[in-house]
Amino acid sequence: MRLLLVEDNEDLGDALDRHFRGGGHAVDWARSAPEAEDYLRAEAGGYDLVILDIMLPGGDGREILQQIRAREDDLPVLILTARSQVTDRVHLLDLGADDYMTKPFDVAELDARCRAVVRRRHGQSQSLVQVGALELDAAASRVTAGGQPLDLRSRELRLLEVLIAQPGQVFSKSQLMDKLFGLADDASENAIEVYIGRLRKKIQDSGVVIETVRGLGYRLRESAEEDSGKTQRQQP
Repeated sequence: MRLLLVEDNEDLGDALDRHFRGGGHAVDWARSAPEAEDYLRAEAGGYDLVILDIMLPGGDGREILQQIRAREDDLPVLILTARSQVTDRVHLLDLGADDYMTKPFDVAELDARCRAVVRRRHGQSQSLVQVGALELDAAASRVTAGGQPLDLRSRELRLLEVLIAQPGQVFSKSQLMDKLFGLADDASENAIEVYIGRLRKKIQDSGVVIETVRGLGYRLRESAEEDSGKTQRQQP
């Protein structure tokens, strides 16, 4: 996922930033309301999820949420709040929040809620996705090919998540950069070529390929051999 983390508490923000980056996600961390607004303007449409604190220097998280929804934006927003009153939580949901976590919280639950709100955005009911013999369980961060586990590093896993969620969809290097790296990350589009090459080798026996579409980017699809086998099985 490409995340915008809006949190002014340095200890909590740093812990969440390291946690999500360690999982292969791209993270931009805003420490104030104006900084969050700058990120949202600069990366319009580029985020998969906003994790938003309420009490912020220079503004209020509720105002940021209202601004997002005023643009008729379906960008998922998960609120972090210290307020435990039911009326406060109801108000946040009515303003357009997709979910909320009350501080203090368990990071594993936060992970699960993040996955859930992103799945809902893409119309998915579960975290299990399969193309050909390749199966990705995002909740468990597990990939198998024909039932056999594949050993993927964190960014290889996130790259596969992007591609397998929309098989046949062409993604440019720039789009993949946006998904895998934050604005502060020192990376070039050559890094995408490296990760594509590594992932291709690891899924080569899965009946699924990552094609290069010249001048456009990459797409994941079932291999020609798999398609041919399906056609033969369908013949009388």
